Amino acid sequence: MTRWLSRRIAATLSLTALALSLTQVATAAPPTPVEAEVIELPAGLGCQFPLTVSATDGMVREVKFLDEDGDEVRVISVGTGISYTYTNVTTGESVTTKASGSAKSTVTNPDGTVTVTATGHNGLIMFPGDIPAGPTTTVYQGRIVYTIDASGVWTLLSTSGKSRDICAELA
Repeated sequence: MTRWLSRRIAATLSLTALALSLTQVATAAPPTPVEAEVIELPAGLGCQFPLTVSATDGMVREVKFLDEDGDEVRVISVGTGISYTYTNVTTGESVTTKASGSAKSTVTNPDGTVTVTATGHNGLIMFPGDIPAGPTTTVYQGRIVYTIDASGVWTLLSTSGKSRDICAELA
């Protein structure tokens, strides 16, 4: 499983917040189903204990923006109907969060890094090599902004709204 899929679960920015240059072209796909998935993280990666994240089915719609050379420079994803269950594999204790909707704007920067702005209901798992260093698993209702560099290091830049420390709840 890719680092991207095993780390982040859903998100995106309101379509009304788009500020596009005239040289960008947008292509929108119809909403597509997101299949249920289970992600298993060993101890020390998502929490200090082994963690399983189970996602239910849902829907996602993506709009991709291309520059004048046809390179993808931004992707807006809007998801609905997905709920997540986080389970401490050692104790069997679990918590479920019901997603009321989320949006994610992913922008490819000129230096090759990626900036992600996620709003709504989102889960964010930070690994030990990230900044700040994990393991942490946090559910946010609000806004989070993070970057991903070429080596796969995630840097959390800002958060606002409510946060829920899943590791602390399941410890």
